[in-house]
Amino acid sequence: MSNPFTGASRPTPGTPNLPTPPSGWPIGSYGTYEEAQRAVDHLADSDFPVQEVTIVGVDLMLVERVTGRLTWGRVLGGGAASGAWFGLLVGLIMGMFTPQGSWFGPVLAGLGAGVLFGLVFAAVGYASTRGRRDFSSASQLVAGRYDVLAQPRHAEQGRDLLAKLAMKPPPTQ
Repeated sequence: MSNPFTGASRPTPGTPNLPTPPSGWPIGSYGTYEEAQRAVDHLADSDFPVQEVTIVGVDLMLVERVTGRLTWGRVLGGGAASGAWFGLLVGLIMGMFTPQGSWFGPVLAGLGAGVLFGLVFAAVGYASTRGRRDFSSASQLVAGRYDVLAQPRHAEQGRDLLAKLAMKPPPTQ
């Protein structure tokens, strides 16, 4: 049985699941992942054996988008908020195991301790950077292009179907 993501065979029980390069012949190349998905969806709608198709991201890049400036207020606020959620969870769990009617105390204690620990850990973490990273960001792995591969026995049929898709305009949202 082959893996739907890599096209590779599943390892036999007891062998490690090692990364394997994709196999197949290119039947289409697209600038965005959305376009590659649209191509595979078109193949599926055309009764093409899509279990033999692989989408491969080529020319991978790590993109870090800066989302804002970090200040002591934002750092401590975020630390207090995340600590409060964790403390609330711990307090609720402790409250479930207390005698009936006295669950409110453990919840408040957990919430307070969570806020305190969240503040301390956030402050220590931010202070340790010494101003070298005064911004927040989100990282994402993206590809320069997305190739659609098919096993050789179906590659020509796949290319023909995708050529018909290229003549259609993309759907409007």
